Amino acid sequence: MKFFLTLCFGLMGLAFADEMGTSMVQAYSVLGAVVGLGIAALGGAIGMGHTAAATISGTARNPGIGGKLFTTMFIALAMIEAQVIYTLVFAAIALYGNPFLG
Repeated sequence: MKFFLTLCFGLMGLAFADEMGTSMVQAYSVLGAVVGLGIAALGGAIGMGHTAAATISGTARNPGIGGKLFTTMFIALAMIEAQVIYTLVFAAIALYGNPFLG
């Protein structure tokens, strides 16, 4: 139920786009940016959780290699977070520098 309520409120911008003085391209750009950023953040959070769980499990099995695992984990976390930041940049381009508006 919460999903449908959120979806209805999220799509109100599309329904009233003409009355607010915005075009449908701008409304779809906002929708695409929000959905894309949400999916990227969700995927990044899942990836970071799996990375941390694997590192903790590896350190519990072999405590002597913990330092090496943590270094590798931080590099992996930086790469995962970079993908989310790239999506944020593309969302900002879709919102503010929209090439479809002319």
